Amino acid sequence: MAGFSVSRYGPEQSGWGRLMARDSVVRRLDWPLLGSALALSFIGSLLVWSATRGRDSLTHGDPYYFLIRHALNTGIGMALMIGTIWLGHRTLRGAVPVLYGLSVLLVMVVLTPLGATVNGAHAWILLPGGFSLQPSEFTKITIILGMAMLLAARVDAGDQVHPDHRTVAKALGLAALPMAVVMGMPDLGSVMVMVVIVLGVLLASGASNRWVFGLLGTGVAGAVAIWQLGLLDDYQIARFAAFANPALDPAGVGYNTNQARIAIGSGGLHGTGLFQGTQTTGQFVPEQQTDFVFTVAGEELGFLGAGLILVLLGVVLWRACRIARETTELYGTIVAAGIIAWFAFQAFENIGMTLGIMPVAGLPLPFVSYGGSSMFAVWVAVGLLQSIRVQRPITA
Repeated sequence: MAGFSVSRYGPEQSGWGRLMARDSVVRRLDWPLLGSALALSFIGSLLVWSATRGRDSLTHGDPYYFLIRHALNTGIGMALMIGTIWLGHRTLRGAVPVLYGLSVLLVMVVLTPLGATVNGAHAWILLPGGFSLQPSEFTKITIILGMAMLLAARVDAGDQVHPDHRTVAKALGLAALPMAVVMGMPDLGSVMVMVVIVLGVLLASGASNRWVFGLLGTGVAGAVAIWQLGLLDDYQIARFAAFANPALDPAGVGYNTNQARIAIGSGGLHGTGLFQGTQTTGQFVPEQQTDFVFTVAGEELGFLGAGLILVLLGVVLWRACRIARETTELYGTIVAAGIIAWFAFQAFENIGMTLGIMPVAGLPLPFVSYGGSSMFAVWVAVGLLQSIRVQRPITA
């Protein structure tokens, strides 16, 4: 920006003290975004509690087990958000090489004997105390930050209007390495999200449309090759088969989708009432606290409660779009766009698979589903969005 340089929280001539005096960080936060994310996490805690309180095999006899852990995950996630805002997305820009290398190292560790298989995906690292880590969730963030750093460097410096072909190729190579490792786990759901993130980042960067269309064509060709070469695991093939024909094996591969539809359909307009859903209390829907948490909302809170979740997700995406539009640096725009693509696609896929309009891919619903790694990652993303808003230049 001509006329002044920008420090961590505003123009250098303003300083931290002047910023706090004239326009505090608290006032500059996007409160509709923060409030919507908090509301989603609160609703999620109730849904997770309802889905798990009667499952002694999961809770070890403690009906509050998942509720407490979900609240703890949310609290840690918010602490990470605060830390991200304090550091600032510009400070993190300088640490991207280290963060990227660490994230790639962690996803590679999953492929070693330290990795663990959960629901068919060898995508976890088991930690002491019964905790686990899914590195691919954090890889989504480092792909966004890494690609944004490369694509925006010369544009923000004023050397280019749009990223050149060489820069775009480097950015795609940066994303391809962790995506290839995650695909080898295999964690097809996370790879799908990463592909959408890459597309969103390219579109926001102003790169030539030839790259976007070329990537789409490559993706389609790659998907066909993976299918023809038999690189998918049996459970993944079964999921796609059940999506194409839910009646194929209603007691087997189609069971999850069929039970999810029954749960959502039985809720009607107002729902059966929290903790009163027969599908939920009867434990008919597997993985209901994680991948299929939306079915609890559909059954127990009805169309109105499920619709509220959609509205809150819409507010999060709307505010993120506004932040992306209002920032004056391409780096911030790209980071925000990558997060928008991530949240939008993952929410659509998660809700879509419960309705039978998308294949089951094992993706959590942002802010709502139980899971520490996912919760930490989405709150860090909120911290990045808030940092982009907070660090907008103060011109007067």
